[in-house]
Amino acid sequence: MNDTQPPTMPASSNSEEKLWIILSHLSLLLGVGFVLPLVVYLVKKQDSPLTAEHAKEALNFHITLVLYGIVSGLLCIIAVGFILLPLLLIASVVCAIIASVKASEGQFYRYPLTLRLI
Repeated sequence: MNDTQPPTMPASSNSEEKLWIILSHLSLLLGVGFVLPLVVYLVKKQDSPLTAEHAKEALNFHITLVLYGIVSGLLCIIAVGFILLPLLLIASVVCAIIASVKASEGQFYRYPLTLRLI
């Protein structure tokens, strides 16, 4: 997808598509982490490019969180990690909620500081 023009949900978008998009963003809070966005991305990438794009963004965010968590955990050795880990947790929950709200409004949300690996 083009970074300058984020995808928007068409007015004719069905509720099932919207549900998968929102669940992809909320998967962190549902306790399934990157597994749900990965499954949604793999299943929907041919049928629904919009759903796949949202799932890909959520998947990139979750992978980035794992990497940031590992680095923060290692930084616990010098006590900096004890500050970074709670901040990472709070930021991830806030970003997931913002992305879900934006998705429910038909907008695309780019997670900040996310590595675009997929």
